Amino acid sequence: MRFKKLDLNLLVALDTLLTEQSITKGAEKLNMSPSALSNSLSRLREYFNDDLLAQVGRKMLITPFGENLKVHVRNALNNIESTILIQPTFEPQNTDRIFSIFCSDYTQTVFIPYLLEVVGQHKCTARFEFLAQIDNPHEQLERGEADLLIIPSDFVSKEHPNDVLYEEEFACVVWQHSELAKGELTKQKYAEAGHVVMRPGGMKKGFFELSFANQHNIERRIAATTFSFASLPALVIGTDNIATIHARLAHKMAQAWPLKIHPLPFDIPVLKQCAQWHQYRHKDEGLIWLRNAFQEAAQNMGS
Repeated sequence: MRFKKLDLNLLVALDTLLTEQSITKGAEKLNMSPSALSNSLSRLREYFNDDLLAQVGRKMLITPFGENLKVHVRNALNNIESTILIQPTFEPQNTDRIFSIFCSDYTQTVFIPYLLEVVGQHKCTARFEFLAQIDNPHEQLERGEADLLIIPSDFVSKEHPNDVLYEEEFACVVWQHSELAKGELTKQKYAEAGHVVMRPGGMKKGFFELSFANQHNIERRIAATTFSFASLPALVIGTDNIATIHARLAHKMAQAWPLKIHPLPFDIPVLKQCAQWHQYRHKDEGLIWLRNAFQEAAQNMGS
């Protein structure tokens, strides 16, 4: 099918090429031969009168014009999917839909069990795919790889709508036989201690440093880093280190590990955990149902 002399089938190829920046990887993703995708790239270059992707050494780099097209092409495909391809009605008890949700392991530990309980009560037959935490999760939303993000309000995109699900405070956990377990945890003790922190792949600083630590002029001495919030409490066992984690997670982990929970020795704003979805999916009945299930789960979770 052609629209203003452009074969619209080429839009999918263009989106994949600009995302993967590789003919081989793009062909694998589209289940087509590299030669066929290379031919599609040639036709796209001719139509747009631009290389779109330029070979530099062993890599293919996006041209400035291609970079400008990238978001617009992705948005066009998202719009087609949300307005034409998604079924107009959503029946929770009779659906084979798979919802892809980006969220941290903290969220999977303290919130998702309540969500799945609500899903079961509604006898919903949808399946859920929870995606690993990465830097710049909005790229997954833009590419249509995630239906929803569950992230702190500090990291929501201004380009897309969101709902606040619940609020969370922070606490410190230490090994209950450590020196730090004795007496009050002061700001000085906190600053002088070693810290175990979580950092998503590709990030030089974690959420706590980016959001709060600089406000109190605290430069934590990092003893260890991990990719998992849920592993933080275990990593302080047998040490004099501290893990600063979400309060709900701290209390849950204290039931399984020999930990003592201290309040933070300084005040910080509560974390607001949000659900965010693509602006073109605002009327998606499946996502509307799921967002309502999120809110019901948050109410069941309580404070």
